Amino acid sequence: MFLTLKNINFGYTKNNFILQNLNIEISKDEITAIIGDNGSGKTTIGKLMAGILKPNSGKVMIDGNDIKNISLGEIGKNIGYLFQEPSCQIFAPSVREELSFVMDLKEVPIDIINDKVDTMLNLFHIKHLENANTFVLSRGEKQRLALGAILINQPTFLILDEPTTGLDMMRKNSFSKIVEKLKVQGIGMVLISHDEDFVEAHADRIVELSNGRIMHDSKT
Repeated sequence: MFLTLKNINFGYTKNNFILQNLNIEISKDEITAIIGDNGSGKTTIGKLMAGILKPNSGKVMIDGNDIKNISLGEIGKNIGYLFQEPSCQIFAPSVREELSFVMDLKEVPIDIINDKVDTMLNLFHIKHLENANTFVLSRGEKQRLALGAILINQPTFLILDEPTTGLDMMRKNSFSKIVEKLKVQGIGMVLISHDEDFVEAHADRIVELSNGRIMHDSKT
């Protein structure tokens, strides 16, 4: 799968473009890191790729198909987006309910739901929190829960916005192992990050932004 941004201009106001004539193609066969200073456009690119934002002009494409012709639900089946602030995407009252929510809606058999939920609880080391209220979790716990809720729906591509923020060294090392497992499974990833060590450890390609433009684009 390829994500392509072609001749993208985007601004939150009409006369102030954050991204200007930006072109980039990203393959699911590698981990691409997007780096740059605050305000450089990193998060904006991620949200455009996930269909959360729409460009003022230009095209965002998945395998050559313009996402303006694809519903947000269909995009979500292929692309999972982890927000920089995980509280933005957690809404169920308990950890287990958050993980099972989409499958419950689809009326997936309960034994399958339980198996998949237990897998995510164990993968992200939150089994002891399965009945906990989601609103009292730490930031790191919320981040792991949000990623588990994304992965349980089996997307083929992940966009991770500052995924190591709020993680101590032990949790960061654990998260690194998860990233490598996902890579082996063939899940493509974009890492939007200020964490130089994490980027260096995992990225196959590094794209550096400055003022909405690509300044450097290189393989590692």
